[in-house]
Amino acid sequence: MNSKRLILAIVAVFVGVWVTDFLIHGVWLKSTYAETMSLWRPEAEMQGHMGWLMLGQFIIAATFVVLYAKGFAGMACLRCACLYGLFMGLFSQATTLITYAVQPFPASLAVKWFVAGVVQGVLMGVIVFFVYKPKPEESKPKE
Repeated sequence: MNSKRLILAIVAVFVGVWVTDFLIHGVWLKSTYAETMSLWRPEAEMQGHMGWLMLGQFIIAATFVVLYAKGFAGMACLRCACLYGLFMGLFSQATTLITYAVQPFPASLAVKWFVAGVVQGVLMGVIVFFVYKPKPEESKPKE
């Protein structure tokens, strides 16, 4: 594994997750959250939990990148990176369907979360493809 590229890719994907989460939740879904305020923590309380949110986003980024580096980077193909991101997005968004089944929030919100999460996964696949580059000897499978 290319350690420098791995760390750079983790940072890039972390920033990508943070920015896209802000656009999804802080901009696009802001009015939806305002309409369903009784389901969420008050804003001040959410700010107090920001460290947990950032930790979760970092774990997502690190896991996403390490899995890519260990199992998919050797293919060095943008199409493969997009497929990887698609499947990681689907994997992570399965919990949205489960959450919708057990929590009383609008179906439209579950659909928006699901679609946004899958698109976000593909975008993170593109980011990790362009940032993480395996060393030439790592791009060939070892026998």
